[in-house]
Amino acid sequence: MNISFDGKTAPVTGAGSGIGRATAQAYARAGASVVLADLDEAAAQAAA
Repeated sequence: MNISFDGKTAPVTGAGSGIGRATAQAYARAGASVVLADLDEAAAQAAA
């Protein structure tokens, strides 16, 4: 399936690791601007 998120913004919680990080990466690959949120700020910064 080929979905484009060009011009869209995707907020992702838990983006510092695991499923949240994988989801953020998938949105980014699909063209979205991704807003990362995580309780572990260092992990969210590393994911960026």
